[in-house]
Amino acid sequence: MTKADLKIGPYSLPNSLFLAPMAGVTDRPFRQLCRRLGAGMAVSEMITANKALWASKKSLLRANHEGEPEPRSVQIAGADPVMMAEAARHNVDEGAHIIDINMGCPAKKVCNVMAGSALLQNEKLVADIVESVVNAVDVPVTLKIRTGWDRDNRNGVTIARIAEDAGIQALAVHGRTRADAYQGDAEYDTIAEIKSRIRIPVIANGDINSPEKALEVLNKTGADGLMIGRGAQGNPWIFREILHYLDTGELLAQPEVTEIKQVLIEHLQNLYDFYGDYSGVRMARKHIAWYSKGLRNGNVFRQEMNLLEMPQQQLQFTREFFEQIQEQQGSRAA
Repeated sequence: MTKADLKIGPYSLPNSLFLAPMAGVTDRPFRQLCRRLGAGMAVSEMITANKALWASKKSLLRANHEGEPEPRSVQIAGADPVMMAEAARHNVDEGAHIIDINMGCPAKKVCNVMAGSALLQNEKLVADIVESVVNAVDVPVTLKIRTGWDRDNRNGVTIARIAEDAGIQALAVHGRTRADAYQGDAEYDTIAEIKSRIRIPVIANGDINSPEKALEVLNKTGADGLMIGRGAQGNPWIFREILHYLDTGELLAQPEVTEIKQVLIEHLQNLYDFYGDYSGVRMARKHIAWYSKGLRNGNVFRQEMNLLEMPQQQLQFTREFFEQIQEQQGSRAA
């Protein structure tokens, strides 16, 4: 199920595990890391269709795909069909191989301008946007949705059919409504129904945080692939763990502390290089918090880390923290 049997347009993916687009998280350093550790594709943070913002530092960084393997998927967000078409053309000109349309984000600042999952309330506008974007570019277009606007309006099947008819080539479905945000359990039965009604690939998303859960979701939904978001935060190894489990039925051992330290330090250095020292330190804080979650003395480590202002301070403090854990493990083994 996860081997190279999933195609999006002309692109055969190495496997069918996707890193979900997450604003403020799935920047180029994190996408590259997750691809290296097993993700078959990593979708960019969403880029606004508002042309006036394309030259902003944030948008330029989000559109930076230097050194990433093909295919590069760029997600666009907006509510105007003409602007979305122009945004699609612009990002293809900048090197996108796949355009992904955001109709899944539940954030208020996105929905308040009728973008993201707010669009699910207006099926005519959904059709207009999807058709406009598909007709604007010669690359594959994919779509990310939720199961509906709220529990009384689960129109995911209708939206999926609109998408397929318009030429969308793969559909990712987060198993919650817009109103649910990230509360409660993901509803895999709705994803299964959507999968049964359309012929294009369906990617299941929501609450996939372990290899066992990955297999469960595949079995419950019949999906062609899996999209992992929060489950990869601080745990980019989840992709290789899922691949191994689906291939062999066996669980990989958790990464050793030595590897966690090595990957985290490399990740931090890439963040500093990408954002510069000031922003890199601040972006690093959330990743450090995720990596250290559940580790001994992790809470104190995170509190002290948030007071540090320089890259070298963060790196040194990170090394000392993990070396301390290694020493404690060594003394217990002795």
